[in-house]
Amino acid sequence: MTARVPSKAWIFVCLALAAALVLAPVSRAEAALPGGPLFQLPFPCGQTWNGNSSNSSAHRSYEIDFNRADDVNDPVVAVRAGVVRTASHQGSVNRYGNLVKIEHAGGWFSYYAHLNRMDVSVGQSVRQGQQIGIVGNTSAPGNNISPHLHFELRNGPSYPDNIRPAYFDGIRFNYTAGSQNLTSRNCNDPEALCGSGYTAIDLAHLRNSSGTHYGTVYLMWKGSSQYNCVVTVKHRSRSTATSTSAYLEPQGASRVTDSGQFYNYAGPVRKYSPSCVRWGGAISGIAYNSPWEHCGS
Repeated sequence: MTARVPSKAWIFVCLALAAALVLAPVSRAEAALPGGPLFQLPFPCGQTWNGNSSNSSAHRSYEIDFNRADDVNDPVVAVRAGVVRTASHQGSVNRYGNLVKIEHAGGWFSYYAHLNRMDVSVGQSVRQGQQIGIVGNTSAPGNNISPHLHFELRNGPSYPDNIRPAYFDGIRFNYTAGSQNLTSRNCNDPEALCGSGYTAIDLAHLRNSSGTHYGTVYLMWKGSSQYNCVVTVKHRSRSTATSTSAYLEPQGASRVTDSGQFYNYAGPVRKYSPSCVRWGGAISGIAYNSPWEHCGS
């Protein structure tokens, strides 16, 4: 049998395809935050609440009950931007009473149960930090409970395996301890500040040597345009203008920086970033400066 020799035309096509593969731009690596998308506490900026994952026999998996003193009718806010999928009384179905369920990107859902009042309707788009109801004690008929917010994050088809551990501002709730006091960082939505299509892919908490948290620097990515965006959000001293900055430096390009005396945040700073970036920011001299990273997949 005679071996078949490729034609010159076929060799040219193969070489052209190989060249195209070599010259094609490499897509940026989109590092995921721990615990999925960027979620915040379901309460207004600066409020401190106790979360408890072990004080109820009705709890399954990673559910959390939130309380603080005299909390009845306190506002409950969205942990991330999304669309309301449920806003109804569920007492006879699952004892959740007035339940708001919000759908977020990537198949994630947040649940807010036992509300005394619901302030949103099905199909409504909500912003991160927008009030969606108030703390209450609604449940199934005859099931008397004390006021609290029952909170869940779910992703997946089957309950209770679809209940996921909650991460607030990138930090996992302390399920080992079962109870934890948390101060809300639901202050400004960095994704919304950067604009449509941006998703948080990294963050750095700004703490002093004693561990006091001042704010967070967020790195966002918009794959459709290959742009990064950086925002530094203050989580304390927001009634006072303090030195705050945010910067972004794509490899091979100049650094862009926003700095000044700001009440709430620095940035957003955006720049075309097809390859590695350095990014960071500071609040009152407490700084984060990244290495070259997020280079490509």
